[in-house]
Amino acid sequence: DKIISLQEFLLWTIFWFLVGFVVILPETTSLVANFVGVGRGVDLVIYISILILFYLVFRVLVRLDKIDKDVTKIVRKIALGSEESSFAKAADDKEKDKQS
Repeated sequence: DKIISLQEFLLWTIFWFLVGFVVILPETTSLVANFVGVGRGVDLVIYISILILFYLVFRVLVRLDKIDKDVTKIVRKIALGSEESSFAKAADDKEKDKQS
């Protein structure tokens, strides 16, 4: 049982290395911001953070929708299974009544 996949591990490792790099050398954000066309490095970090948050919320909503559909399928299967067993039980009861 893996808690996270190798891909997620690498993604988080790269992310934290980048965070450490920015903390150690904060002027690099200003250089990247100027290259991209944003005024300050802090503004670039905020813009990227907002984009990442939107992406993560989207992923959570997609996963929640999938879980909702899976639960609906399971509940329907259980409901239909109990309905079929009720019909089978009723048929057995009728058969026993006829034999009596």
